[in-house]
Order: sequence, then C-alpha cells, then structure tokens
Amino acid sequence: MTTTETARSARPLNTRRTPAFAAAVGLARRSIVNITRLPSAFLPSILMPVFQSIAFAGTFFAIIQIPGFPTDRSINWFLPLGTLMGSGFAGIGIGFATIRDLETGFYDRIRLTPAPRSSLITGPLMAALARSAIVTTIVVIVGVCFGARPTHGLYGLLFLYIAGLGIAALGTGWGLALAFRFGDMRAAAIMQLTFFLMIFLTDAQTPLFIMDGWLEAVARVNPFTNIIRLARLGWLDAPITWDRIWGGLVALAAITGLTLLFARRSLDRLSDN
Repeated sequence: MTTTETARSARPLNTRRTPAFAAAVGLARRSIVNITRLPSAFLPSILMPVFQSIAFAGTFFAIIQIPGFPTDRSINWFLPLGTLMGSGFAGIGIGFATIRDLETGFYDRIRLTPAPRSSLITGPLMAALARSAIVTTIVVIVGVCFGARPTHGLYGLLFLYIAGLGIAALGTGWGLALAFRFGDMRAAAIMQLTFFLMIFLTDAQTPLFIMDGWLEAVARVNPFTNIIRLARLGWLDAPITWDRIWGGLVALAAITGLTLLFARRSLDRLSDN
C-alpha cells in the first residue's frame, strides 16, 4: 500500500448528518409518491368522506326541518364532518404505512441513515398535510356539485382547511405513536377505533341543543366538538365570532402537540430497543 493510499484509508468517515428539512422533504416525497404506487391505501380516505357526506345528507335531509337548525342545506351540515373524517384518515394512514415499513424491515434502514430523528416525524407530518389538502379539495368540489354552499364566502373554506389540516396533524402523531409502540397491525385497529369514537361522540350528526342523555354530556366536554364547530363555521347561518373560533384552535393545538410529543417519545423508545 502506498503512502497516499494509507493516508486516504486513515481519513475518518463522513459522519455529517443530513439537514433535517431536506430529510423531512425526502420522506414526505416518498409518502406522496406511494399514493400512485399503492392507491388502494389512499383511496379510502377520499371515497369514505365523499360517500359519507352524500349519504348522510340524503338520508337525514329532514334534519333541516328541526326548529332552530343552523342551515337549510343538510349537506352543509355533514360536509365538514366528512372532510374531517377524510383528513383524519389521511393522517392515520401515515401510521399504517409506518407499520408496513416496520414489518418489512425498511424502517430499520431509514433509522440507519444520517437523517436527524426529528425528520422521521416531520417528514410524515408534511405528507399527511398534503394528503389532507387533497382530500378536503375533492370533498368540497363534490359537495358543491351536490348543493353545498359556503355561507360566509372564503371563510367557509379557510376554517374548513384549518380544521382539516389540524385533524391530519394530530392523526399523524397518534398513528405514528401507536405504530412505534406496537410495531404491527394491532395498532391499526386502535388508531381507527379511537378516532371514530372521538369524532362521533360529538355533535357530528345532530346539534347539541336537541341531544340529551349521556351523549350530550360527553359531547359537551369532548374537545373534538369544538373542532367540528370550527370546521362548520363558514357553512352555517350562524355568525362567525371569536367565541366560536378559539375553542377549536386551542383543541387542535393542544391535541396535536400531545400526539406529536407521544410520537417522539415512542420513536425514542423504539430506537433504544
């Protein structure tokens, strides 16, 4: 071995870490590309909210005849609910994808790269937000075709997108946390069940003022009630006031922060094993 070759072999390996943003963008891009490679994993998050909005609006169209009901279009009431369901599953779908990567061993390869650990959270989060925007746009377009009309102009879209993106973010945190904790498809059932419970134990289908019994009590303290109220702000005849806004924003910020923190702690635990 020559002197030059000996010097080269003695050089330390390049241990520089990949910038967090670049790594996150790469992971997000991979998730978005997987939509075209495995559309069956993403289509339900589009078809389900579209079907739900139309089916509920048609089946329960007479709900608008209730005295004091806040809109004369049943689809205006159910479209935001369908959008939040689709956005939530856009986030939870990230958890499903992570489970597949864990089961196939691909996630171990990702963790061996010099990408910062934070990018393993922010990358999937960026992908979920993009998926949520796609779902919300499609549901709104279909809803408008079936008679939905925002009652406050662009504010109707603004608050709907804010709520949808927030639900996708908290769904991502919850999905990733459970995926890291369980590492297999046991987590998938828990993701879906808990999300359904939190959404439907609200005024998802009927206003609070006509509810009674234990469901009313639960719906009044369920923070997701405030999130659904935020999503519906621009689609009902009620005025847009700060009292109707702040509860939803606080609920989104608090739950998203907690679920993302849970996801990071779960990732740290996975890495330590």
